Amino acid sequence: MKKEMMEGGRICEEFSAGYYGVCTIGGMLSAGTSHLAITPLDVLKVNMQVHPLKYKSISACFSTILREQGPSAFRRGWTGKFFGYGMQGACRFGLYEYFKKVYSNALVDQNKSFVFFISSASAEIIANVALCPFEAIKVRVQAQPQFAKGLSDGFPKLYASEGLRGLYRGLIPLWGLSMVMFSTFEHTVDFLYSNVIKRRKEECSRPQQLGVTCLAGYAAGSVGSIISNPADNIVASLCNRKADSLKMAVKKIGIAKLFTRSLPIRILLVGPVVTLQWLFYDSIKVLSGLPTSGYVRTDQVDKAA
Repeated sequence: MKKEMMEGGRICEEFSAGYYGVCTIGGMLSAGTSHLAITPLDVLKVNMQVHPLKYKSISACFSTILREQGPSAFRRGWTGKFFGYGMQGACRFGLYEYFKKVYSNALVDQNKSFVFFISSASAEIIANVALCPFEAIKVRVQAQPQFAKGLSDGFPKLYASEGLRGLYRGLIPLWGLSMVMFSTFEHTVDFLYSNVIKRRKEECSRPQQLGVTCLAGYAAGSVGSIISNPADNIVASLCNRKADSLKMAVKKIGIAKLFTRSLPIRILLVGPVVTLQWLFYDSIKVLSGLPTSGYVRTDQVDKAA
């Protein structure tokens, strides 16, 4: 059986240790590289969140930073993004696949939406513990050029001055950032195959399956960018010491601005980056001989056909 799979191009069986290893590596590479690619946009976003009076629009923020700090400013925080989101992606994708299998087996009669949500929540708790120290340094490096140049000098400086509390100051809001991403992705994949393509995933070509992945990834990123915007603003405020507590950050920013501040650039940023993540991730799975991501109700496809 294993020999036949190897001959068919599949390097491991689904839900084996090797499968979860591929998902972990795929998540690490896809998240790390996609977030690295949008570092300049992230610099703009963080500065607009931390200095809203100075930077009132994307164009004003870009021109002011370029004039005052030069082109190199748009590379700030790239190490934190690459390594931090690489760590988060490894835990997020690998553990989501693992928890989804575990919970699906344990909760056979439960609604799939509930299984997707608790699988995502379980993975995100661990993934964001891995990300948080990198994010704390990244946002401070991007918004405070005098603080440090990057991870190598920023990490010891932050730890020496604030300890673990400083590194994990934004952990609680981070936990709320992405728990809806996987659920939105799964439901979009199901919808596209069941109601638009009206064919089983296995009957579609690999390019068609990756096309569905991109559309579902964009939907997940767009929904996630809107829902998670308040948490993202709070993280930027806490990590840059604009507020010392979650309650103070909410009060200082204001309820309305939690949802609107930096939202246009987050929509511009998060939708494409999540799309790239899913495309890279599923491409790695396809190259490993594994199926693309997403749950599809075959009974719904049969009815539509």
